[in-house]
Amino acid sequence: MAYRIYLVDDDRFLLDLYAAKFKGAGHEVTVFVGGEELLAALRKEGVIVPDAILLDIIMPGVGGFETLESIRKEKLAIGSKIIILSNQGQDSDIERAKSLAVDGYIIKASAIPSEVLSETLRTIETGIAGTGKAG
Repeated sequence: MAYRIYLVDDDRFLLDLYAAKFKGAGHEVTVFVGGEELLAALRKEGVIVPDAILLDIIMPGVGGFETLESIRKEKLAIGSKIIILSNQGQDSDIERAKSLAVDGYIIKASAIPSEVLSETLRTIETGIAGTGKAG
């Protein structure tokens, strides 16, 4: 089954890398270079929410946690699985993400793109994320 995936990261290289992986597996991908772009897209009237949003934490402007707080507060992306995809792996970051009801947490440095793809699909299909460390 093909899914609609939103990728949010300020690193253009990683955006292209992950987008190619998801598109190669037959999924529809939209990329955003920051939280502001994602929020603007989600706030549009009649928007079809994605099946999953992969969200980086550290970005200029509106960071990942602030973006996630806005999504929750404004009830944007209802039904979307939100997965943090970041190099921030400290327990405090993982706990903050959990407090904001994320569906998964993948540390970029510990997961190759195929693992990011499989973890995302598992989270969409089962609602169960992996360990939170490497996907």
